[in-house]
Amino acid sequence: MPYPIEKKLVVAVSSTALFDFSKENEIYLDKGLDEFRSYQKVNRATPPKQGAAFPFIQRLLYLNKVYSEEQ
Repeated sequence: MPYPIEKKLVVAVSSTALFDFSKENEIYLDKGLDEFRSYQKVNRATPPKQGAAFPFIQRLLYLNKVYSEEQ
């Protein structure tokens, strides 16, 4: 069953705005897909750095705590 979104604030954010994937992108562009995959395998346990939209989304999610009964 789909989640009803009527009267809800819905925000879409790309992963590249939420996280800083500049190093990964550089590896992909400069060294190719195989090197990029190797980098991902070696670093899969390392969380990506925060991107430009990360603080905004954190503040936005805080609204769920402030208005917990409206969820």
